[in-house]
Amino acid sequence: MGKGGASIPDEEWERFQREAEAGIQGAPEEPSARARMVARRLREEPGHPVPGRNHQLAPRRRGKGWYVVGLLAAAALLVVALDPGRVTGWFGGSDGGSAPLAAESQRPDQPPATEAAAQQPTVQQPFRGSPAARWSDGTEGISLPAARATGWMSRKQVEQALDRSLDFLAASSLNPAVLRGERPKTAIALINPHQQDVQSYLKNAFRAPSREDDPLLLFSRFEKAKVRPVGDVVRTRGRITYREGKRGAVEVTTDVTYVYPVVRAAAGSDEVARTIVRREVVMSWDNPAKVITEPGTFSLVSYKSDTTNGGCDSFTGYFVPEFSAERATTGSGDGREVDPYDRSTSMDARLRDAGEAGCGTATRS
Repeated sequence: MGKGGASIPDEEWERFQREAEAGIQGAPEEPSARARMVARRLREEPGHPVPGRNHQLAPRRRGKGWYVVGLLAAAALLVVALDPGRVTGWFGGSDGGSAPLAAESQRPDQPPATEAAAQQPTVQQPFRGSPAARWSDGTEGISLPAARATGWMSRKQVEQALDRSLDFLAASSLNPAVLRGERPKTAIALINPHQQDVQSYLKNAFRAPSREDDPLLLFSRFEKAKVRPVGDVVRTRGRITYREGKRGAVEVTTDVTYVYPVVRAAAGSDEVARTIVRREVVMSWDNPAKVITEPGTFSLVSYKSDTTNGGCDSFTGYFVPEFSAERATTGSGDGREVDPYDRSTSMDARLRDAGEAGCGTATRS
């Protein structure tokens, strides 16, 4: 998972599998995304206390809905074209040149600051010239709330649901293999298999991606024959919240912006482009006494996606970032300007403002 989490030694993983299969009492559990993150921090920063739960650390609109096991599932997608000629400002500083921002505990009231002078990204500093230069890596940029008993779950169960929700974000949007275009099997395994319409969407999305069945609503994937990630770091900013949902379920909402720097797949390529994705995914951790589900899985309530420089009206199942040569020939969208780093508006408002057609212009990358 790159810097989003630490890997488990092969011998420990094999021991976990053997003991779990044998039903040995006290067999170790697979660490959650948060546990892996804390373990890595402790190794890198000896002597520091364990962090708390709040870790310091185009537009096109479309939607569809299902009514599955009593839950409403809706999807929407917003795509923004990138035109560097219309950049109005860039965030000052460089990768690692400024102190990281504190965790996002609530929606900000304004976009990140801008400066007049542009600083272009490089392979060595892929987040240079953007607000992401001060964001955190991987799951460290996603803040978690304190757990409390909610709905049918005890405090401990809510904590486990939050961990699993973070695991889904890591497996769907940060996993290096998935970013290289592989099928997100680990993430899919966390979705309630009894949500038949959702399972149908997932099957179609990877077999024959289309406007209606687009895997990029939930998963981040690039076609490795065309582009490759710059290093193993994805910068993130966002938060997870929860409340009691229908039938006493624990409804978890994740609202996260991901910044993916990439170069062309050809050896020696060094022009860095950034694809920026903001996703809101709402998960329902259902009471098995009231909803047909499987242990350790959630039902999808809704999912929305807002993408900059990922391809406008492109439904290949992969992000299709543009580099300077493509931007010179594709134009600059429909004139509507969008700041991809602005998290001060809700996803609903973002989609509502975007309307139904056209490709807007990003004010920065």
